[in-house]
Amino acid sequence: MALLWFILIGLVAGWLAGVLVRGGGFGVLGDIIVGVVGALIGGYVFSALGTFPGGGLLGSLIVATLGAVILILLLRLVARI
Repeated sequence: MALLWFILIGLVAGWLAGVLVRGGGFGVLGDIIVGVVGALIGGYVFSALGTFPGGGLLGSLIVATLGAVILILLLRLVARI
């Protein structure tokens, strides 16, 4: 059951990050991948800063979305080089 929530949060976070940064999503599979990797990046960043926006679904969604936005911005930087 936890894996299903992780995938659903990744899907929503990837879609939100695509809308916030690029103006569109990456398709279902792309959104899941961006959201899950973003969740890992966001978790690392927030733990390095010593903070967390809160537990539960909303906190996880915020962390995953911010991590996905960071991932998309990093990918854009690499693509320009």
